[in-house]
Amino acid sequence: MNQDAAGFRWLALLFHFPKGPDSRRVKVWRRLQSVGAVAIKNSVYLLPLNEQSQEDFEWILTELRSSGADGAILETRFVGGMTDQQIRELFNAARDADYQGLGSEVEAALAALPTDRAVVEEEVAANGRRVLARARKRIAEIEAIDFFGSEGHDDVEAALRVLVERTTNSTGDPGKREKEMDVVALQELTNRVWVTRRGVRVDRIASAWLIRRWIDSNARFKFVVGKDYVPGDREIRFDMFEAEFTHEADRCTFEVLARLVGPDDAALRRVGEIVHDIDLKDGKYLRPETEGVAHVLDGIIAGTDDDAQRIDRGTALFEGLYRFFSGPQP
Repeated sequence: MNQDAAGFRWLALLFHFPKGPDSRRVKVWRRLQSVGAVAIKNSVYLLPLNEQSQEDFEWILTELRSSGADGAILETRFVGGMTDQQIRELFNAARDADYQGLGSEVEAALAALPTDRAVVEEEVAANGRRVLARARKRIAEIEAIDFFGSEGHDDVEAALRVLVERTTNSTGDPGKREKEMDVVALQELTNRVWVTRRGVRVDRIASAWLIRRWIDSNARFKFVVGKDYVPGDREIRFDMFEAEFTHEADRCTFEVLARLVGPDDAALRRVGEIVHDIDLKDGKYLRPETEGVAHVLDGIIAGTDDDAQRIDRGTALFEGLYRFFSGPQP
């Protein structure tokens, strides 16, 4: 966690909605919840200062502005009014509530199971396994935003272990502009330098694979700080502010590019659904492969700070995933 002699450093997202439908506020609130942000005032949310938090807040700010709101992201530390410990307690309280909600669902599934495993009916056990699958996905989501190790985690893990034991061995068309892009237009994207922010993660790694796979096999990549970058001649920006290719509406950069190069490619669309859920954390598609792909990407990112190496290693992952979806599906 980022801490110096003066205390912890935080990211603050401040925003303001003009008068309008509450649905916009609800959507933003859900996105803030999904990335683990906590409110300290009305329309003032905090995250610990790190690369992922900055990326999450930047995309939410983009969504806010597309909804007619305005806002700003601040890097800050507290010198009065609240202590760092009080803020950490806010984060832990939010995660405890998440774990408790998940624990209630698991306990309800356990309560529906007979205590004697030998007489567990298959339909009841199958429901328990469905709850278990959802719970495993949900606990991974909570862990990803459990920044300070809340105490609720262990109780849920214990309940999940019991559920595993008891249920095992028992008897519209958005993107019209992209779809209309033809081969000639794609050819105009070759022999370019593709620029993105340093510290590439899932969306940028996947997008780099797509660029070299479908647009330009010899594409070169350049990694920059990101803020206020002015592109040079023959440079194209992706997955960064004011980029030529970046998030549009609720689509991540990979999905935008995929609609350009393969709007009717079912395998590419499935890969995009996985990238979307990992990157945006909104659970839109819930493909069963998502959690495993996320873990592999976490390993790639943890294994090197070199952006080019991350892309090279991620290329093998996404190429294999695409080939899997291109074959007969079970």
